[in-house]
Amino acid sequence: MFSLRLILPLAIACAVPATTSLAQDSTPPPKVMGSMAFDWNELAVHKTPTGESRKVCKAPTATLDELEIHVTTLNPGVLAHPPHQHPDEELLIIKEGTVEALVNGEWKRLGPGSVIFQASNVLHAIRNVGDTPATYHVIKWNSPGMLKKKAQ
Repeated sequence: MFSLRLILPLAIACAVPATTSLAQDSTPPPKVMGSMAFDWNELAVHKTPTGESRKVCKAPTATLDELEIHVTTLNPGVLAHPPHQHPDEELLIIKEGTVEALVNGEWKRLGPGSVIFQASNVLHAIRNVGDTPATYHVIKWNSPGMLKKKAQ
């Protein structure tokens, strides 16, 4: 039979390292984003060399390490950035204007209401080929474990 004299010192010895390691990590975990509504008129507009952008959110959710949503407006005749690739997938929804998107090595011409899915690690880009500004919503996500892999 175990006596309290033996169990109590063992319990204290086990608890001290655990609380010490917890105290050393003073960075609180990021807050999980709950249900939200974002008013277009309240999103801050940031001027860029190619047009403007509006940050909607960039935060963990209940099922994702990170959800990022932003809205980009490209000036006529402008490429958002050179073709690139990244491990996270993204979805673009064209709000207004005419764009060409590099999808699977081909430039596809698209207008309002069109949707573009860019798969993980596939070269992609977008450019405004119209005479007016082109605005599109970008939705990117990092599934559980993706942010740690990207950081390595």
